[in-house]
Amino acid sequence: MSDSPRSTVTCDVLVVGAGPAGIAAALELKRSGLDVLVIDKATFPRDKCCGDGLTTGALRVLESLNFDPALVPSWTPTSDVWLRSPSGREMSMPLPSGQGTFAAIAPRLEFDDALVRTAIDRGVRVAQGVTFTQITSMNDDGVVVSVDGLGDVRCGYVIAADGMWSPVRKSLGLSQPGYLGEWHAFRQYASNVTGPAKDRLIVWFDSDLLPGYAWSFPLRDGRVNIGFGILRGGRHSVQDMNTLWPDILSRPHVREALGENATLEGRHTAWPIPARVTSATLTHERV
Repeated sequence: MSDSPRSTVTCDVLVVGAGPAGIAAALELKRSGLDVLVIDKATFPRDKCCGDGLTTGALRVLESLNFDPALVPSWTPTSDVWLRSPSGREMSMPLPSGQGTFAAIAPRLEFDDALVRTAIDRGVRVAQGVTFTQITSMNDDGVVVSVDGLGDVRCGYVIAADGMWSPVRKSLGLSQPGYLGEWHAFRQYASNVTGPAKDRLIVWFDSDLLPGYAWSFPLRDGRVNIGFGILRGGRHSVQDMNTLWPDILSRPHVREALGENATLEGRHTAWPIPARVTSATLTHERV
């Protein structure tokens, strides 16, 4: 008995990765009239280890895509940033007003799901729970991509929005040399926050964390995203992060900001952040 033929899906552009970068690319391409397919190994909503902060640049991109923040239940804009120096001096830094939102907090569990739903509503095809396997052929006629759980995808171009460890890059033999996770970040959520952190975006530049820092980003209903980031090879090692966390939480300025009734939620998560400047290949033929 012969194996049944693999199913084939066609599109103009295949986007590998349904995170914010992949969905933003898909929305822009769809607006240009192209047939776009996005694939992701996850099924949304899914969480993503992140500080949940949106910078001014990201917010302007979302505005250009006509993304509706109301789709994110915990979307929290902020009008200022509170800073604490290594010497303990605290100050408020107001953000520009009257020119749109300059900073906001949006949990990735909600934010990424809202982006995916927006893309689907606008006609982007999104295949969830399927996995990029390899690029099987690429020539002047287009690209053929093998996708576990979907079959073969024939497309004109591929966008690799598949993260730091990019399987697409590896499939092309373009893997990054060396380790790029120069920074490491550590995050957890807290609830029942009654101190100033309930409504303030706070950044603590404690001397032992420099050039890293700790943060508390406010969400709704007395919740915050709280964590810290350190430079690999700095005063604290990556292996110290688990034991350093309770020490940071016990520091008087952190306890005061959270309030005495603050409660940590679930488990903490940590992740590497690629920060080394490299000569990475950004395009390769039709990818």
